[in-house]
Amino acid sequence: MKNETNEIGTKVIDLQIRALKKLKSSINKSFNEAVKAINKCKSKVIICGVGKSGKIASKISATLSSVGSPSFSISANDCSHGDLGRITNQDLLILISYSGNTNELKNIIKYSKLNKIPLIGIVSNKNSNLYKSANIKLLIPEVEESGLGIVPTSSTTAQLCLGDALAIASMRKKKFSKLDFKKFHPAGNLGNKLKTASDVMLIKNRIPFVNQNEIMKNALKILNLKKLGFLVLVNDEGLNAGVFTDGDLKRLMQKKKSINNLKIKKFMTKKPFIVEKNTLATDILNQMNKKKITNICVYNKENKKKTIGVIHIHDLINTLK
Repeated sequence: MKNETNEIGTKVIDLQIRALKKLKSSINKSFNEAVKAINKCKSKVIICGVGKSGKIASKISATLSSVGSPSFSISANDCSHGDLGRITNQDLLILISYSGNTNELKNIIKYSKLNKIPLIGIVSNKNSNLYKSANIKLLIPEVEESGLGIVPTSSTTAQLCLGDALAIASMRKKKFSKLDFKKFHPAGNLGNKLKTASDVMLIKNRIPFVNQNEIMKNALKILNLKKLGFLVLVNDEGLNAGVFTDGDLKRLMQKKKSINNLKIKKFMTKKPFIVEKNTLATDILNQMNKKKITNICVYNKENKKKTIGVIHIHDLINTLK
């Protein structure tokens, strides 16, 4: 027996899938112009809509801000009561309206014309005030709504998707990187995923430095003191010479009975795996697991031969939890 509720749900989704397919087919040079306008904006990208379109405006604005285009959404109703003063000719204005003839937008459109504020219109009606007034016209195809054919559903999905497309295209064009994204997302699960070596590494006196010419007896004292399971061996100039690990020590003790007076540099690994300080912590963990190592040295790209920090795999795992 068919479930009527499930059928209603799947029909709503089907209608929205159709709307997105029509939207995809409608992308043209105006989309490219809109992305260029967003990236050229010297101030804020201000987005406004009425009703459900206003909610979509808030989400698009938040997405733009998170990917490097400062933005805020504004209430169409409040614009007629003083908030138009928040918009300057250095800003870019995006108005969203399915019909394009919403009364609340008339004063905003008039204000943008008088003050020569660039206007992008996201609209479905070519004969509307918004479409005719916009400098850049992004036409949302006419779609079938769910719920009596009048509840904003398919149309708002198309608006939201177009906004996301603008944000991501803008981000890619300005070469906005994961490190840039991290600046705006320092906390939560996203923040953890975007942590880098510099966020996790131990620095300064916590780094187990030992001169490569040191004898084993003295070097092992530092190994026990630092409790990291490895030593960073350096030359007289403080530059990397290699590393010596707990594993190296065990193998050495199996071969030789007396090791105290041996120089540690004879048993070090000369070319250990190292990472630059901006390497993502998740990538470092993957490499450490792949290479089956528990410690790693970190360098600054200005000087690959000098260790500025060290990472232990336990600290890495705890950070990424």
